[in-house]
Amino acid sequence: MNNKTSGVVGFLGLGVMGREMARNLAEAGFTVHAFDVIPTAGDALRQFGIEIMPDIPSAVTDADIVISMLPDTPQVEEIVSGTNGLLAHPPRGKLFVDMSTIAPDATRKFSQALAAAGITMLDAPVSGGPVGAKNGTLTIMVGGEASGFAQATPFLQAMGTTLNHVGASGAGQTVKLCNQLICGINIQAICEALALARAWDIDLVQMREVLLGGSAASWMLDKLAPAMIEGDVSAGFRIDLMMKDLRLVLEAAQKHPVPLPATALVATQYQNAQAYGEGSNGNQALFKVYDRLTGQNNRN
Repeated sequence: MNNKTSGVVGFLGLGVMGREMARNLAEAGFTVHAFDVIPTAGDALRQFGIEIMPDIPSAVTDADIVISMLPDTPQVEEIVSGTNGLLAHPPRGKLFVDMSTIAPDATRKFSQALAAAGITMLDAPVSGGPVGAKNGTLTIMVGGEASGFAQATPFLQAMGTTLNHVGASGAGQTVKLCNQLICGINIQAICEALALARAWDIDLVQMREVLLGGSAASWMLDKLAPAMIEGDVSAGFRIDLMMKDLRLVLEAAQKHPVPLPATALVATQYQNAQAYGEGSNGNQALFKVYDRLTGQNNRN
């Protein structure tokens, strides 16, 4: 691999994020062999020259790098140690980059098993959501060996604009969980501010504009508050996925232990949303919990 656009990528997981990331790799000039457990998930990617493979071995065996973008720890475990996984069918390039958000301790376990088979694993979760995946502007936080990071960098640059090697195996996942902790609490804070302002008949659109000019400004207030105000629950990053990430945060905190009372509280609000069947709504739909709490549940 002598330049940015050489090399074969085995890409596993073609959900909302994964299919955009695979497309960006193909548009950067890489050869992409992709697989998803849903056979039709990659149909729209064929127009970009991506070859949709029937199983994991056919997607990864000839790959210089294998990249996964999967829902949770069990799915990553399956592609590492399952019958059709990487241990049974090692990729040509001996490099695996998991860009899912999973448990840091599980990442370390997978990395050790793969290293024994001569395969380098990086954990490289991302921030930026579906928009960042589509635009190739993700922030990527990478844990694992520095040599593996150097090898993976040309591929990662096709998907993100901010790449950071943050430490040893599992460090990328830990930093991502810290990111999700902050995001979750920030979303709850915005919901509470909107609920309070609404109770006092404040113009919510104007309030958001005012707050964006001060110390309360944040990415969430900028990007998600308009949907909260309008009652738009359309999915980008889903409630179910955020709850999964908060669960991983709390599990990680229990292992040391580290008290996270604010995270525990916001997790109960996400569980409330799930209990009302709102798990497939966008992350910003947490505001519907506050609609119910304040008697505005018939809004929109």
